[in-house]
Amino acid sequence: MNASDLLANAFAMPVTSPSYPKGPYRFVNREFLTITYRTDMEALRRVVPEPLEIPEPLVKYEFIRMPDSTGFGDYTESGQVIPVTLDGVAGGYVHSMFLNDDAPIAGGREIWGFPKKLADPALRVEKDTLVGTLDVGSVRVATGTMGYKHRALDHDAVLKGFEAPNFMLKVIPHVDCTPRICELVRYYTKDVTLKGAWEGPAGLELHQHALAPVAELPVREVVSAVHLMTDLTLGLGEVVHDYLPAKG
Repeated sequence: MNASDLLANAFAMPVTSPSYPKGPYRFVNREFLTITYRTDMEALRRVVPEPLEIPEPLVKYEFIRMPDSTGFGDYTESGQVIPVTLDGVAGGYVHSMFLNDDAPIAGGREIWGFPKKLADPALRVEKDTLVGTLDVGSVRVATGTMGYKHRALDHDAVLKGFEAPNFMLKVIPHVDCTPRICELVRYYTKDVTLKGAWEGPAGLELHQHALAPVAELPVREVVSAVHLMTDLTLGLGEVVHDYLPAKG
């Protein structure tokens, strides 16, 4: 393989058999259970990187079912998004993500810098309750519940929320384990079709785990919960802050 052929195909690893195809990445019937809760401001300050700012001590705990996604297949995800601002614009900082499929773990980490780790999340309906769980091996780490479709939400207001940017910390090490890339990345969701949106009563439990420390942002009060059904495209990212000194 000559250098020009290598560079022409060097969009993912392994080069000769990438774990995922090139984007864009479209999701059909992507289902969200998002529970917003109040936590400790000092705990948030320990994990949110500058120059992001934290307006309130809130966290959005998400369970996401993705049965049909371009190149990534059928999988489920769970994690925490922290409401933040950058230059006065409100968005969300993706703090943790746990999922059960290799391709989106590889693609999410390599392209955008999503903080993805392997685990066993689930989202299902049990009689009159929407139930989200996160297990790491045999250990239950998170349980979220919501009354099933209690009250419909205004679609225009929900769609407005999808226009907000999302941020991640992308870190890729050098061969000596020093940081080769250390950047704040921004991305947007695009072409959103909202098929359903509901709110209802909710509960959330987080449990201590050494390698899935979601409980380090403790639940002090559940504020709200929404259940959404969507089609959407995951937009590619852009670097908004580089933490490494300029070369040269």
